[in-house]
Amino acid sequence: MQPALVRPRTSFLQIARPVELKGELVRKALHLLIALVPRLAAIDTEMAMLMLGAGTLFYVLSEQLRLEGHRVFIVSDLTIIASRDRDRGRFVLGPVTLGVGAMLSLLLYPSTAASIAIYALAFGDGLASLAGKAVRHPVIHLAPNKTLAGSLACFAAVLAGTWRLTGRPADAVVIAAAATTLELLPIRDFDNLILPVGTGFVAARLLQV
Repeated sequence: MQPALVRPRTSFLQIARPVELKGELVRKALHLLIALVPRLAAIDTEMAMLMLGAGTLFYVLSEQLRLEGHRVFIVSDLTIIASRDRDRGRFVLGPVTLGVGAMLSLLLYPSTAASIAIYALAFGDGLASLAGKAVRHPVIHLAPNKTLAGSLACFAAVLAGTWRLTGRPADAVVIAAAATTLELLPIRDFDNLILPVGTGFVAARLLQV
């Protein structure tokens, strides 16, 4: 008589493998650097825009050289470590949309709304990805590849940042909910555009600043 097959139990919490977390940590450490932009813009908005534009252009040139087989010091290595499986052998678009998303926020919205938008991009999206990678279940069934842990992290980060900037808890809750909803959209690297622009729009309308 053959022994019965025992199915492995599925844990409520599924933790990512260390190698996956390493790539996500490197990717989001770079992602979080965008949080410096509001401070730079408070000193000189044109300088902040120039630095973002120059950094984005430098990355585009470096990535093109990498795809042609040329190694750009530090940049190419970080890109390879931080790239996802779907990016292998392709132009890694994330840093480009990250820079453009921050620039659009500065161009479209007043300083407070722009800061909220950029912090949502840096901390809301960044922490959502880390939490979602670390704790993979439960998932949100209406949003492919999104987890409850990631959404809660996004909401908490945007709520805390907006509340601190504005001192208006009710508005902070609405803005955090909007950012969390936008983060759920299955648009891959283009969330770096949609999340800050959409969050900034809601913030500008609510705060009237």
